[in-house]
Amino acid sequence: MKRVAILISGGGSNMVALVRAMTGDFPARPVLVLSNVPGAGGLARAEALGVPTATVDHRGRTREEFEADLIATLDAATPDIIALAGFMRILTRAFIRRYQGRMLNIHPSLLPKYPGLHTHARALAAGDAQGGCTVHEVTADLDMGPILGQMPVPILPGDTEDTLAARVLVQEHILYPATLRAFAQR
Repeated sequence: MKRVAILISGGGSNMVALVRAMTGDFPARPVLVLSNVPGAGGLARAEALGVPTATVDHRGRTREEFEADLIATLDAATPDIIALAGFMRILTRAFIRRYQGRMLNIHPSLLPKYPGLHTHARALAAGDAQGGCTVHEVTADLDMGPILGQMPVPILPGDTEDTLAARVLVQEHILYPATLRAFAQR
């Protein structure tokens, strides 16, 4: 049974989808939900689901200080897999190397299109016929790691960033648990 640490920065809807999936014959279990934002909504949601939580605040610290505490907190939980789920910090190459091959991320576009932020606005501005989401391994190149799964979502006439984001999020909650299951079985 694989041990999964989930990193969040906000409300944690993808974290909730992952935790709810990790029951029964699922080959992994959540051991920690960690946020870089004190009081992030996802922490209370994780606690309500019975998952241990921790906070490592990034504010007012160097990146090295933040990541040293992040590593210490993660390593104390001994995860086999680290799942980034709305974790809004860019991690250093040294951090990524430490957990290389064990870290996943969900991204709200069909990578390699639109890495980084504002993915829905960029897809709409380009006149794309579809948006979607991608689960990928985390590498030192932002949102460019090996793709493990994708789910396209049609862009409808009259879509806004918000309407497209809402439909993509529904698919993220399906794709991420399914991809984590396959990854944990490797």
